[in-house]
Amino acid sequence: MASVYIPVQNSEEEVRVALDQLPRDASDILDILKAEQAPLDLWLIIAREYFKQGKLEQFRQILEEGSSPEIDEYYADVRYERIAILNALGAYYSYLGKIETKQREKEEHFILATQFYNKASRIDIHEPSTWVGKGQLLLAKGEVDQAFNAFKIVLDGDRDNVPSLLGQACVEFNRGQFSDSLELYKRALQVNPNCPAAVRLGIGLCRYKMGQFEKAWQAFHRVLELDPENVEALVALAILDLHTNAAAGIRKGMEKMQRAFELYPYCAMALNYLANHFFYTGQHFLVEQLTETALAVTNHGPTKSHSYYNLARSYHSKGDYDKAGVYYMASVKEISKPQEFIFPYYGLGQVQLKMGDLKSSLSNFEKVLEIYPDNCETLKVLGHIYVQLGQMGKALEFMRKATKIDPNDAQAFLDLGELLISSDAGAAQDCLKTARNLLKKEGQEVPIDVLNNLGVLHFEKGEFELAQQTFREALGDGVWVAFIDGKEKAPSIDADASIFQYKDMNMFLQLEKEGHLVKLPWNKVTTLFNLARLLEQLHNTETAAIFYRLILFKYPDYVDAYLRLAALAKARNNLQLSIELVNDALKVNNKSPNALLMLGDLELKNDDWVKAKETFRAASEATEGKDSYATLSLGNWNYFAAIRNEKRNPKLEATHLEKSKELYTKVLAQHSANLYAANGAGVVFAEKGHFDVSKDIFTQVQEAASGNIFVQMPDVWINLAHVYFAQGNFPLAVKMYQNCLRKFFNNTDSQILLYIARTQYEAEQWQDCKKTLMRAIHLAPSNYTLRFDAGVVMQKFSASTLQKPKKSVDEVRSTVAELENAVRLFKQLSAASSLHFHGFDEKKIDTHVEYCSHLLEAARVHLTAAEHEEQKIRQKQELARQMAIAEEARRKAEEQRKFQLERRMQEDELKRVKQQEEHFERIKEQWKSSTSGSKRRPSDIIDEEGGHSEKRRRKGGKKRRKDKHSRSRYETEEAEAEQMDYQEAPENEDADTHYRESTGHMNEQDDEENAQNPLEAVGLEDSDIEDEAAPAGRRRRAWSESDDDEEQQERQLESSPRRENSADVQSDGEGDKPDEDLDDEE
Repeated sequence: MASVYIPVQNSEEEVRVALDQLPRDASDILDILKAEQAPLDLWLIIAREYFKQGKLEQFRQILEEGSSPEIDEYYADVRYERIAILNALGAYYSYLGKIETKQREKEEHFILATQFYNKASRIDIHEPSTWVGKGQLLLAKGEVDQAFNAFKIVLDGDRDNVPSLLGQACVEFNRGQFSDSLELYKRALQVNPNCPAAVRLGIGLCRYKMGQFEKAWQAFHRVLELDPENVEALVALAILDLHTNAAAGIRKGMEKMQRAFELYPYCAMALNYLANHFFYTGQHFLVEQLTETALAVTNHGPTKSHSYYNLARSYHSKGDYDKAGVYYMASVKEISKPQEFIFPYYGLGQVQLKMGDLKSSLSNFEKVLEIYPDNCETLKVLGHIYVQLGQMGKALEFMRKATKIDPNDAQAFLDLGELLISSDAGAAQDCLKTARNLLKKEGQEVPIDVLNNLGVLHFEKGEFELAQQTFREALGDGVWVAFIDGKEKAPSIDADASIFQYKDMNMFLQLEKEGHLVKLPWNKVTTLFNLARLLEQLHNTETAAIFYRLILFKYPDYVDAYLRLAALAKARNNLQLSIELVNDALKVNNKSPNALLMLGDLELKNDDWVKAKETFRAASEATEGKDSYATLSLGNWNYFAAIRNEKRNPKLEATHLEKSKELYTKVLAQHSANLYAANGAGVVFAEKGHFDVSKDIFTQVQEAASGNIFVQMPDVWINLAHVYFAQGNFPLAVKMYQNCLRKFFNNTDSQILLYIARTQYEAEQWQDCKKTLMRAIHLAPSNYTLRFDAGVVMQKFSASTLQKPKKSVDEVRSTVAELENAVRLFKQLSAASSLHFHGFDEKKIDTHVEYCSHLLEAARVHLTAAEHEEQKIRQKQELARQMAIAEEARRKAEEQRKFQLERRMQEDELKRVKQQEEHFERIKEQWKSSTSGSKRRPSDIIDEEGGHSEKRRRKGGKKRRKDKHSRSRYETEEAEAEQMDYQEAPENEDADTHYRESTGHMNEQDDEENAQNPLEAVGLEDSDIEDEAAPAGRRRRAWSESDDDEEQQERQLESSPRRENSADVQSDGEGDKPDEDLDDEE
């Protein structure tokens, strides 16, 4: 048993004080210490023992007495012990200030601690323990930089001072410099390997912050080896186990937390983690108890923030949003920066969003997004907040970012699709398809509302088959499948009872009796209703009506089903049944705006104007004037009241038109995109004669209505055509009527055909007008007005044709036929019964009959005259035709003759060329034979050449004359051919005979010329030898022959115009083969 001995003054005796038996009243010990003037180190030992026993008041009392002025004065020479006592008091008050929760008391404790440390410094300013104490005080106060300087002063004097190393390590840890803090802890451990286990706890914390979880676990485990009851190490190891997110790790972690709690029930960290565990197990009472205890025992800001957060989550999950908001706010206030602990900001934003404080919620979620910019949940929440704030652009931006960050987040695609439905149906459809595929890929069931919305988008785009498949997928199996597949049909009923089939529910009772399960869950009602609307669009109204009745069979209060059945009855022109069904809907909800408006429209069609006006007013009052359709219906009522034919009053008409314009404008002010209100305003402007303004309005409405399957507005097309008609633009009006007829009515609306006929009538297109009326009569054979109009058109066409100054027989004949048809048609109408019911009287018809009969007589006279005139014209045309045939025959004969002549000339030319080629070949053969014969002297050759030169010249001149004669013959024939256009065939034969004779004569002359010298023929004669042998004789012959040639040329000039060409042919022919001369020489 530990004891201390206090020496008795002036004696060798000692007073033994057992440390485990210290008196409760410290005054007894103080009296002994003072009386015996015990050393100050004994004072410090006894005070420390009181502190260990938890007797803090006695601890403080002894140290304060030991630092009193009297003791300082008595122990003036004892410096270290006095400094130790003062530093102990400073450390004590620093601890009190650190754990104090009240700010005022906290500051008072820190002031006292500062005073004691300053007093110690006055004793010895260089004492390291004092500076270490000051550094710890500054750390407790949060003055990190000054604490760093205090520890640095100690380390500058002693770099191995362990307390300063540990203090500076704490400073670096608080600064976030975990690697530097780790080095300082290691250095302290190297200096003193026997440091307390808490030093290794600091090392583990640094490793944890640096992400080195394995080494952190080793450090914490080493702490437990040194100190098995170290609560902080247990908590740290438990946190590491919990972060594994494995079942075994979580179990081990909670076991360590429980052990830490048992060792020290006031460990705030353990309390918070235990509270977090019990939150997930749903034990909210334990959560609240643990967190309240943690808040009571800690003053650490982040720890308190976690405690408040756990408490707020508990209340949040229980739906107590007020308390949850308070504790979330308290958690936020304990945090200096959001990045330290962001979860309370997220929870606070959720509570504020639930409470409707959108701006505050937006601010908190934006802080979360700053810390975690890629958090998909935060992005989705921000998107929803911006939607509620009306900022669709930002909402879409956040939703698209969420889908890009996590392409596998089905909910993100669903949210984005819901946002895009109103602005971009195509993109919304793609998003919903992606979400459906992701859910199926994950094995999750696709929600019915998602499939329903996807089916509606297919419906709007006109993809009816895909829409039906999607609706069927959403509905799954049920009684509706048999009706869709045609396996079940509505029972046949009598024709008299067919008008009441929309109210018949017996078929479903019969199905139940037969054992069929007629079940319709509430979450599938909307999808079944949409499927019925799709079947209506596909013209399967029978099955659609069955589905509406099935909805009413299971849910009789479903108003929209009544209204759709009423619409089907109205389409069948059964207004009375339609009104009854609407009244049934009003029995369910007598203030249903849709039911009241439909009833008013039916009453208007039933010509019950007063009731219709009251019904429209009731609908407007039911919606407090906010329903656009109610206001629009009142505007329509005023417009129809203005144009009623039986009560046409200019003043009332102007009043009603102005009132309707006011109502249409009111609707447009509320909803600028309301096409029906804009169309009504355009109609009012047209009625007032402002056609340009109305045309612009109708054009804009037409463009806006295009491409939307739910906006079928044939009225705006018809109104635009009416405006073109009023402006006199008849072709464009007809085109617009035809487009409307084809687009909306499949070319089967007799009223629009009547509009087209009226336009063609005004454009004086009588035949087109008659054809259009015939089409209308075919569609509505019981409409006698159309027949009357057709007769008037025939009459007008006939009168206009007879008034023409020039008309053909066909026109007159057609006029007679039209008048006969018109007379017959008017007589049929005259014989018909109930004439006044069709809008015309018997006298008017008789007048038309008389007028058409008169025109018919005049037309027959015109027909006789026209036929006689036509006979004369035909005779003249026949004579002209025969003359043309004769002229064509003559032309063809002349072309044939010229063709034959040109062909003969080509053949002769080919023959002449061929003969020349043959002659040239013979010359070459003769030359080869002459060169291979006996050698002769040049003088003999010269003599022979001189002897025959005259003969050769004579024959050569003769050949030239023949060539000229034959050449000029072709030219003469060509000239004569121009004068022989009408000569007979015998003359042509004579010419051919003469031609053949001339050709034969020319060939004989060519044969005579073949006797010339072969050397001369090929241009190889020696001109010098020839000149020496017979120069004079040859010159004389040349002159004489040239004279003869000139005389002959003069004679030929008189007979042929192409003398020069003949001379050219002659000169070319002088090189012909001299066959006869070669024979003589041999």
